Amino acid sequence: MKVLVACEESQTVCKAFRERGHEAYSADIQEPSGGHPEWHVLGDVLPIINGNCTFTTMDGTQHRIEGAWDLLIAHPPCTYLSIAANRVWNAPGREEKRQKAFAFFMTFINAKCKKIVVENPVGYVNSHFRKPDQIIHPYYFGDPWLKKTCLWLKGVPVLQPSHMLPKPEPVYIRFNGKKIYSTECMKHTKDRAKNRSKTAPGIAAAMADQWGKLV
Repeated sequence: MKVLVACEESQTVCKAFRERGHEAYSADIQEPSGGHPEWHVLGDVLPIINGNCTFTTMDGTQHRIEGAWDLLIAHPPCTYLSIAANRVWNAPGREEKRQKAFAFFMTFINAKCKKIVVENPVGYVNSHFRKPDQIIHPYYFGDPWLKKTCLWLKGVPVLQPSHMLPKPEPVYIRFNGKKIYSTECMKHTKDRAKNRSKTAPGIAAAMADQWGKLV
């Protein structure tokens, strides 16, 4: 399959498909931390999401995709779309940024591809587009973390749990009763947002195993 993984600097999903013999590419405005610049398109991904395109990976190699991609998986930024963003929704300029983020999300939904997966957390998209086709957690796929992830699907079946673990226990409970899990307790470093956005390895493997067979 020819697979485009948009907005992915970690290359976790890209590498999972590559390991199974697919021609997969990651694309992002950030350089990849996954160690494979030869599979990474650095820059704006929108010009290539509909296929019929020529692009250059970071190693300088030019590639050509005839027709549409076989599968498009997108992880558009959730900074202005998640529930967490609601508490500052009325800050100056915030609504404009949210609308731009939503338009970016919908560009992937409406791409010219028969098989599309768009990922985001619970938030603005759920109420202003539609509810997701499924909600998953890393512990469904063998990684002992709780992180609610929504998937909007087109032309692909829901992802089946591959290695269900017990639901993780909260690390602590705040005074107001809110349960805090390990993924929310990451240190507040400059790379925190990047690290929290990475796809869990078990989820990436399940995507490649299950959707990679839909040729």
